[in-house]
Amino acid sequence: LKESKRAVNSLRDIVDDDDDDLERVSWSGEPVGSISWSIKETASSSTSSLEGRDSSLQKGSSSYAAFPKQVSSYSLSSLFKGRNKLPSFQSLSDALSDTGVKNYAPELRRPKAEYKDYSSDWSPKDTVRRMQRGKVCSLERFRSLQHKLVLLDEAVAGHDGNVITAVLIFLKRTLRREILFRELEVRQVALCHLIHFLKETGEQKLLLDLLRFLDRTEEVALSQYREHLNIQDVEKRREFLKGCIGLPFSAEDTSHIQDHFTLLERQIIIEANDRHLETAGQSEIFRKYPRKASILNMPLVTTLFYSCFYHYTEAEGTFSSPTNLKKTFKIPDKQYVLTALAARAKLRAWDDVDALFTTKNWLGYTKKKAPIGFHRVVEILQRNNAPVQVLQEYVRLVEDVETRLNLATKYKCHDVVIETYRDLKDRIQLTAYKCKVERGSAEEEKINSILSN
Repeated sequence: LKESKRAVNSLRDIVDDDDDDLERVSWSGEPVGSISWSIKETASSSTSSLEGRDSSLQKGSSSYAAFPKQVSSYSLSSLFKGRNKLPSFQSLSDALSDTGVKNYAPELRRPKAEYKDYSSDWSPKDTVRRMQRGKVCSLERFRSLQHKLVLLDEAVAGHDGNVITAVLIFLKRTLRREILFRELEVRQVALCHLIHFLKETGEQKLLLDLLRFLDRTEEVALSQYREHLNIQDVEKRREFLKGCIGLPFSAEDTSHIQDHFTLLERQIIIEANDRHLETAGQSEIFRKYPRKASILNMPLVTTLFYSCFYHYTEAEGTFSSPTNLKKTFKIPDKQYVLTALAARAKLRAWDDVDALFTTKNWLGYTKKKAPIGFHRVVEILQRNNAPVQVLQEYVRLVEDVETRLNLATKYKCHDVVIETYRDLKDRIQLTAYKCKVERGSAEEEKINSILSN
């Protein structure tokens, strides 16, 4: 009755081309749009055929006995297409309203066998297949635990993550937690899907209950530790991290949690002190290079760079000293040198850069040594627009001859190229390189002097 009411009130919906689930047929049983239907529609324009059709309708259904006589003047096409074939007659809705009796046109469907998708008697396997094809179906008919578990097993066997997740959401909503956890414990694929889903949706309480049930203590601790990301207040985050130190982490993770807490404490102290200095204008470096962001909640390497930039000359006893940070957090030499070099080169403090690589042996002799390789040093200096004199000094220290020549040629360190070709006694390359320097320059005179020796 509801569908018939919709057919009369919304006649245009009946001929919607997108509705592929229903096949529309005429009163005679012929599919609408077929050749036979077109022929009969053409013939239906005669008055006699209209009257005959009206009489057949009256015989077929007693509910149409209340129709007025003029209803027989309407063709079937006017009913299905939502318009009158003969403009001189009143509309179908007017004819129905004049009778005083509510009548509805029936909507003819396909046989049940042809629209099985509308049936609710699907097996778990059929349901999974429909879900894989993107069909809409309800899982509420699976009421018993056995049927629900069969449905889950079929979803896992189908290897479709979306279907597995959809079934797990249904089970999470309809099963008690203890039963759900117990059954998922022996179904590892579904268990992994549920854990990932809970992490993505942020259902922290259910996730922790599941991990505790599975006795995964380290994962429980890590899940609790991740909660610090949602804490914006720095003091509350510090207290939270302090409470996380006692959680059952592995030995390696415990040291990381401790370092995180210590680093945040240092950052709070450094931030408060530097903000005061910057506001008061007591420090020249803060006046010349104002801070662009807060140091709070920054990674360790960023904190080290900040310390090398603003507090490089401070004594080791202060919290903001780079050497103090290196010692406290056991920063490797390579990482420390890379960070300190980038910070001091940005400030163009070439004396500090030189001191960074200068070492003394037990006899008092000085020597330059770089744990990261001097070719890396040259690249960092060049990115910070170091002058040619400084670049040449470090290009000379590159041990590999080919690498040294490539760097010297790339960054136009002419003296290094000339000296290298001289040491190699390569007269041909030296003569060729003479064409690349300016005429009358000191480099050209140096090449001529070497060639004439």
